[in-house]
Amino acid sequence: MVFQLDEDLILFPDVQLAEEDGLLAVGGDLRTERLLEAYKNGIFPWYSDDTPILWYAPHERFILYPHQVKVSKSMTKVLAKNIFELSFNTCFEDVMQQCSTVARRGQDGTWIVDDMLRAYARLHQEGYAHSIEVRQGGNLVGGLYGVLIGKVFCGESMFSKVPDASKAALIYLCQNFDLELIDCQIYSSHLASMGATTVDASFFYSKLQQQEVEINGLQKLFRYP
Repeated sequence: MVFQLDEDLILFPDVQLAEEDGLLAVGGDLRTERLLEAYKNGIFPWYSDDTPILWYAPHERFILYPHQVKVSKSMTKVLAKNIFELSFNTCFEDVMQQCSTVARRGQDGTWIVDDMLRAYARLHQEGYAHSIEVRQGGNLVGGLYGVLIGKVFCGESMFSKVPDASKAALIYLCQNFDLELIDCQIYSSHLASMGATTVDASFFYSKLQQQEVEINGLQKLFRYP
């Protein structure tokens, strides 16, 4: 069954009670405390302007182990040319805005609505949400963003305005931070080609239970000062 969240009480039902499609609850709000409670339990919001806030906890999880990221020969050559400038947490809101507007095959509109933009901007300002930026000639051409729970990076979205930019962002995330795993949420062929795999959600939840949320955790996990 789908649970109606209390507007005042920050509490989620057991993730095992989610519907077959992963839908667990409806309602609530996007305040920082609720979002962090959700991510700590493997739950994420996913909805559109014409629906209430919907909270999901899929029974299967699509994850990527950073040390197992697949870098193709062609991508290795691209990175060796240094055509991209890579950074993190320099323009979080710009990255999220681009993720919300970039055209995607088979997708009409966006689930990154205005309320989400504001909520995750707050998460970033408070040190919990982070972005990877890819620039070319000084222009932002790709990137990704997500929420960090300990050493688990819960990826939310990525974008690419030129070939290979989003791949470069993901590879940078995998190779430059001391992460245990990256949560990709649901299957995509793009991420599968880079090494992501499907696991039973119970395994993912057990990993989350071992994590402690830290402010500015991504900076602390950066390997090369």
